[in-house]
Parts: sequence; C-alpha cells; structure tokens
Amino acid sequence: MTGQAKGVATEPLGLYVHVPFCASTCDFCAFYQTEPTAAAVKGFLSGVEKEASLVSWERPVSTVFWGGGTPGLLAPGDLARLAETVLRFAGGRPEEWTVELAPSSVTERRLGALLEAGVTRVSLGVQSFQPALLEALGRQHSVAQIARAHGRIREAGFKSVNIDLMFALPGQTAEGWAADVSEAVALAPDHISTYCLTFEEDTALWIKLSQGKVRLDPEKEALFYEAAWAQLAAAGYGQYEISNFARPGHACAHNINTWRMGEWIGLGPSAASQQGGWRCSNPADLAKWTDGLSHGERATEDRRELTPALLAEDALIFGLRMNEGVDLAGLKARFPGAPWQGFEEKLGRMFRDGIAEREGDRVRLTGRGRLLADAVGEEMLS
Repeated sequence: MTGQAKGVATEPLGLYVHVPFCASTCDFCAFYQTEPTAAAVKGFLSGVEKEASLVSWERPVSTVFWGGGTPGLLAPGDLARLAETVLRFAGGRPEEWTVELAPSSVTERRLGALLEAGVTRVSLGVQSFQPALLEALGRQHSVAQIARAHGRIREAGFKSVNIDLMFALPGQTAEGWAADVSEAVALAPDHISTYCLTFEEDTALWIKLSQGKVRLDPEKEALFYEAAWAQLAAAGYGQYEISNFARPGHACAHNINTWRMGEWIGLGPSAASQQGGWRCSNPADLAKWTDGLSHGERATEDRRELTPALLAEDALIFGLRMNEGVDLAGLKARFPGAPWQGFEEKLGRMFRDGIAEREGDRVRLTGRGRLLADAVGEEMLS
C-alpha cells in the first residue's frame, strides 16, 4: 500500500524542470550540468516535450520551478518554447512559477519571454556581494551585475523576487556576512534565502576540504545563522524555514509543497519526481536521458515506493525545518501505517534535550534545535 492517494484534485501538484546548462562549474555545485551547445539545447527542449507526453497528468499543476544549471543561459526563444511545453501539459497557468537566474544572464529579452509566459517569481543567484568571495566560489558575475539584474527584474514587473546568499564561505568574516545581508536588504527583494556552504562529494570544494585547504567550523556556522536571523527579522523578513525568509505573501509555495511531502513531477536529466505512489530520479546524464525518451520511456532510477513510513519520516525531517513545525495528529491521520511509536520516542528525547517543543499536536524546533536541524534529520533517519 502506498502512502499517497492518486489524482486528488484538491492537492497541490508541483512541476520541476531541470535545465542542465552552465557556462562554468562553481566550486560548491554538485548539481548535474553540461555545456550548452546548440545541439545539446535542441535535444533538451525536444526531450522535455517527449517526457511530458509520457507523464500521467492527473490534475492541473499548481506550482512550477525551473532550476539548474542556469536556465538563463537559454535564448529567449528557447525559454518561450520550454514555457509552451509547460503550459501545454500543466492544465493552465500555475499559481506560482519560479525561474532561477544568474545575474550575468539577466537581459530584458529573457525577462520579457518569461513574463509573457506567466512566470511570477525570479530567484537570483547572488551568493555574495564580496568580489573576492565570488571569485573563490567560481561565480561568473560581478557586484555591478547583481544590482543591474535586480533592477531589470523589478522593472519588468514580476510578482516576487528572491535573492540567494551563501555563508560560512572560506575566508568569510562575520562582518563580511553582515554586510552581504545588508546589501541584499538594501535591494528590497520580496524573499531572501541564506544557505550554509555544504561540501558535496566530487566538487572542487570537497577536494580542497580533503586536502586540508579549507575546514569545517560548526561554531562559526551557528554564529552566522543567528546573526542573519536577527538581521533579517529586524528588516521585516519573516523566517518560515531555516534558510528562507519572506515578506508576507511571498513564501515559495513550490518548496512548501515539497517539504510537506506533496506530489511533484520532475522533467529533465537528474530531475526527481514524487507522484502516483513512487519516488524516482531521471539519470544525471543528458545523453542517457535523451536515449531513454527516444525509446518511448522515462529512464527513471532509484525508484522507491512511497510507503507511509517513508513519507512520515520525510514529513517530519523537512517539516521540522519549517517555523510552523508539524501537526502530529494530521500526519498520523495521513500516514496511519507509519511507526509512530518510534517517532514519538525520538521526539520525546528532543523535548527533554530542549531541541524541540510541543504545543498540543504542533511540534516545532526551538531556536537551539534549528541550529541542529541536520542532526535532527539524522536522528529521524537512525
């Protein structure tokens, strides 16, 4: 028995499209990417159309998210073609439609194509306002391009603008991090995401870590976390998830649906899906993904049945990262077959340790618990 009902019209349905093209690889990035040649882009666009035709679209899409890679490397006409594919299968314009853009890829023509398609939200991958840190990360944009890109997005009239920042970078100081947050606030975006640098295997940063050229510093990370939380709260940005802050009405609905273990469809190489009782991923290889589609099949990998135990576990892990926490009674009703006694025992230990707190059926992490969210996730998985 799977943990999700199929085709319930009132439940949100997300659509993620992975655009795998990048001009260069950032030192921290572990996402699948490839060179944007004319042939590769053409094959990708045709592949998305083919893959979409193979999906069982049981209800209209509520939210769309284009990530990468850098979707902004696509030409305006290619962006319009990709959008046409989305609209053809989505069952109408989605309520929220996010596209990630690098500051160096923002042009008026690209923004015009996205706005005409119905995109409502642009997420700008800033990472830092310090030139030395941008260079250390392998980013290809300048500080001047950040302000110019944000201004163009605002002038175009998108409903929401998000800025991504990173902290705990090698060589970054507390003063430099505070300055980055201040620079972001000064632009007045609707949403700010602050991500702690992670060292993913097979990245340039992972190699530097293994060579001792950089090191982990949990205490420094905690200080950066808390400083940003206070600074953004004072600026009017409400924290709704450990790394995400928004003005009222601008939280990312697509991500919230994912964290609540809703359903979503992934298109493109390496894109993951959670739909119809199964979770799976497309191969992280453009040629392999395209080859499978040429034979009329989605070459999905790592297929897992969405059992009540798996969904309840993930709903707790991701739900506790949100400031609203989780509704235990609601989750028990949704996933009655999950091992709730074991989950309750783990939560009980967190209550005693001051990591989590309970108010009726609502469970949230404390301030200390939010700093230990990764450890909380590991505890739930143990």
